[in-house]
Amino acid sequence: MTSRLFSILVAILALSLPTLFAQRDADRKDWVQLFNGKNLDGWTPKITGYPLGENYLDTFRVENGVLKVSYDKYTAFENKFGHLFYSREKFSYYTIAAEYRFVGDQATGAPGWAMRNNGLMLHSQSPQSMQVNQNFPISIEVQLLGGAPAPDRTTANVCTPGTEIFMKGAMVRGHCTNSTSPIYRGDVWVRVEVDVRGGEHLTHRVEGQIVLEYDMPQIGGDGVANFDLAVKKDGAPLTEGYITIQGESHPTEFRKIELLNLSGCMNPASPKYKSYFVHRDDTRC
Repeated sequence: MTSRLFSILVAILALSLPTLFAQRDADRKDWVQLFNGKNLDGWTPKITGYPLGENYLDTFRVENGVLKVSYDKYTAFENKFGHLFYSREKFSYYTIAAEYRFVGDQATGAPGWAMRNNGLMLHSQSPQSMQVNQNFPISIEVQLLGGAPAPDRTTANVCTPGTEIFMKGAMVRGHCTNSTSPIYRGDVWVRVEVDVRGGEHLTHRVEGQIVLEYDMPQIGGDGVANFDLAVKKDGAPLTEGYITIQGESHPTEFRKIELLNLSGCMNPASPKYKSYFVHRDDTRC
């Protein structure tokens, strides 16, 4: 190789490598860990019948790097439905992922439908707007279920406490809609992901496979008790909100809860550009 040809190749590499590195950085997915594996920093409990922030009988706790929903200190459940809000900010366009499993026995006196039942509540009302005796937040519930003795049940279903959704242009009738996921029995870990596109479209995935899709979430319908009438504005579109995990009476563990923000700078010339963004926010450029 002549020295001239070598010099040309070096010059080409010098020009192309920064572009290649920039593209690789733009493609790198920056997941944010909402659960830090150590404590409940950033999370606020709200349990039916108790004021915001009171973690009744240590229902939500972190042990051995796992976020636990526990009932070992309860003598009876008594409809103390719990919710743990990620209260630092609202989200609109994002992917939320959780890795969970059910363990142990259901709390004494809990309803049968809540056995091996938990959920991720998305586009939720704020924790501050929950009433003391409110049972569930107005939200879209990604229902997490474990296969029961009978009947077997899919996971990553959708339920609509105080909300409505649409499929194929028509409003869905009924509180819950099943996914097409496999059945998960025992104490196996399951990864569920949900792509949330503001108030347009939501997609549920289980272990990477699409199992459910729906559109246009809005406030409306039943499924919530003792709410503030000023908050439940039926017909209002749900385009953003808080993220919440449930405590519905069956011990549950979460080893990961992470979020990928899909809203950001979509100008490829900016160092803050990411190729996976789907919603433009030039304030982040």
